[in-house]
Amino acid sequence: MPELPEVETIARGLAQRVRGDRIESVWLGSKPEPLKSPAVEIQATLERARIAGVRRVGKHIVFDLDSEGARRQWIVHLGMTGRLLVARPESELPKHTHAVLRLASGRELRFVDPRRFGRLSVVHDEFAPDGHEPMDIGFELFAGLFRRRKTPVKSALLNQKLLRGVGNIYADESLFRAGVRPRRHAGRLTRQELRRLYKALQRVLNQAIKAGGSSISDYVDAGGEEGLFQFQHRVYGREGEPCLVCKTAIKRVVIAGRSAHYCPNCQS
Repeated sequence: MPELPEVETIARGLAQRVRGDRIESVWLGSKPEPLKSPAVEIQATLERARIAGVRRVGKHIVFDLDSEGARRQWIVHLGMTGRLLVARPESELPKHTHAVLRLASGRELRFVDPRRFGRLSVVHDEFAPDGHEPMDIGFELFAGLFRRRKTPVKSALLNQKLLRGVGNIYADESLFRAGVRPRRHAGRLTRQELRRLYKALQRVLNQAIKAGGSSISDYVDAGGEEGLFQFQHRVYGREGEPCLVCKTAIKRVVIAGRSAHYCPNCQS
């Protein structure tokens, strides 16, 4: 599933490509799973609307729409395999395309999702999911999220009601750089450990965005290009391989149904 850096990369690429364009028509496929809002509501909201901006909120891509002075938002969650592609109308329509927006510029914005875990919806108020943006949160508020929390710190990092957009890859990479094991109880971390984790998370997310995200399986950006941050992974997906710092074999454990990778020597 695309995490914060991947979604941020896609949103920035889409903003460069479609901001200011107008949606002339909307086609939606017959599969009901991707539609979180009714099809008629999605079509009525999108058609003839101008795309005023594209941005990321958590793991969601938010299209700010301007329709006859009314402000609306189209919300796209990519799920496991969702893609948003800007294409010429004469190009081949990919299999598993669930939405096509015909733009005034003559191009099409297509939503493609083979596994159909992605979701499309529209809102008439400001989209504001739970949780804090990890790129914007200050240290004191960040530290407060973990106090008295009995869950493993890895689970706390993945809790979208606490922090929006952090997933398996960047939780593992941040915990490694902070020197904290993923099974540690979040509420027992010292202030010094929390500060290291805060700085590591900020640094990892910024580096991953700069690298265009991590292409592990299906992820590509708005231009169809793969990210490069997977070449900077130090623990994620490296079970059994030597730690890049101390050569100890990287371990993998399962915490609350989610895998976690760590170095038993560098992390305590």
